[in-house]
Amino acid sequence: MRKQYSSKQFLKGAMVLTMAALVTKILSAVYRIPFQNIVGDIGFYIYQQVYPFYGIAIALSTYGFPVIISKLVAEKLEEDDEEGAKDVALTSFLFLCIVGLVWFMLIYFGADMIAGWMGDQKLMPLIQVISLSFLLLPPLSALRGYYQGKENMLPTAVSQVAEQSIRVVTILLFSTVLVAQGYSLYTVGNGALFGSITGGIAGIIVLIFFMVLKKEKALTSGIFTLSKDYLSIWKRLLKDGTAICVSAMLLILLQFIDSLNLYALLTSSGMEENLAKKWKGIYDRGQPFVQLGNVVATSISLTIVPLVTSAYMSKKESLVREYSQLSLKISIIIGFAASLGLINLIVPTNTMLFENASGSSVIAVFCISIFFSCLILTFAGIFQGIGSIYYPAGCIIAGVVLKYAGNAILVPAVGTMGASLATISSLAVITLLMVLRLKKIFPIRLIDPSFYKTLFVSGSAMTLVLQGLMLLYGMVLTAGMPEREMAVLFSLGGVLIGGAVFIVVLLRGRVLSQEELSFLPFGSKWVRLMEKIQPILKSR
Repeated sequence: MRKQYSSKQFLKGAMVLTMAALVTKILSAVYRIPFQNIVGDIGFYIYQQVYPFYGIAIALSTYGFPVIISKLVAEKLEEDDEEGAKDVALTSFLFLCIVGLVWFMLIYFGADMIAGWMGDQKLMPLIQVISLSFLLLPPLSALRGYYQGKENMLPTAVSQVAEQSIRVVTILLFSTVLVAQGYSLYTVGNGALFGSITGGIAGIIVLIFFMVLKKEKALTSGIFTLSKDYLSIWKRLLKDGTAICVSAMLLILLQFIDSLNLYALLTSSGMEENLAKKWKGIYDRGQPFVQLGNVVATSISLTIVPLVTSAYMSKKESLVREYSQLSLKISIIIGFAASLGLINLIVPTNTMLFENASGSSVIAVFCISIFFSCLILTFAGIFQGIGSIYYPAGCIIAGVVLKYAGNAILVPAVGTMGASLATISSLAVITLLMVLRLKKIFPIRLIDPSFYKTLFVSGSAMTLVLQGLMLLYGMVLTAGMPEREMAVLFSLGGVLIGGAVFIVVLLRGRVLSQEELSFLPFGSKWVRLMEKIQPILKSR
């Protein structure tokens, strides 16, 4: 007898997990702004140099191993084998103990060498602190995967939100106190990175609470027991878990490359050390912009994967194509609008968030990566939905190699602008590789050319309005008005005005049907807005 789950329960669980992912993504992006305001550009450089290690740990414990464990657990439950499901979780836990320990030892004992690669030996103790987060990988991944396999997404969702919330509070609290007491910025960075430990412990406590609440005693009673088929479980965790992790770590891996060689390349090119640290910190201001721009793309990816998977498993190729086309359309629209809008508003937005407009041109170029990363996340979701998890991982690895080479060639020539150009170039190549592959799978034109024509018109209208606004912004500053206050006014006003112009022109072009709009968050409201706009336009 097979255990069955209702589609209603599945969709409810997917929605809970999607909302948790959105909250954690927003928290992970937004806290960087007050943190940079507290520690300045050099303090931000110090933190961002080491952050990618935590990003890798969080990808492993949230998006990689739990997904594979949940599939293995679900397979056992479909066969009505409750004990087998628990064996899978325990066997996975033991495997992840080995993985976590290996990662910890490599980073902790290799901290001196890694800091040397980065060109800043003072980072060594910070790298050692962040290595501790890999020791929290086994319980976080195994328990999340176990509950997700049982289609109980609440423990995972609550633990993710708790982990990020406690981490953010720790970072802002420690940095505020340590800066006020006059400690060095490296000590402040160490205190901030301790948030990864407090956050991870909070996530584990939440998961244990649910385990006690559900009286899952068997999960602890056989904690050192290996399943009979442990080798096959470990193999799937290693192969499939790694592939999914790589897809989830796209932006983190690119950040990691910048951590490894950007500062070192700047100093080796003749830039003074403190100035190089400052410019690396300014360059890193672009990260929150890209993360916030990707929040919506992430939600689309998380929403579309179950739909594509369901259609693919039912052998409904037309439905797979339809869902894929819709997700790509939405990703292109959001990525294009977010990138173009930020490029137009980058000077006041940079000033509003980070106190001054330093590096605005570098950040503006970097913001183009929002467009490409939105597409890549959606492509990865589609590939995952049709069971092709290795191809996107391979594309991303190729892109990371290209990013490393791009930095080495461009940074000595044009500084941090070279790093921005290397990032968007590598993302463009990854996007192209995925487009070519998807066209082979679906040998048709996925999106009609009229869509791109309307998109171009919408973007042009928005740019025209925002550039007019920026002329007014320059005149206001010339008149002696307070810069940061005016930056807040023009940034937020520009987002509202530019966004409204873009949406009105886009809806006028009918690039999305009412049915397609209904898939969006607040879908019914978008449909009503389109119905209001189009009759007005017709009457003219």
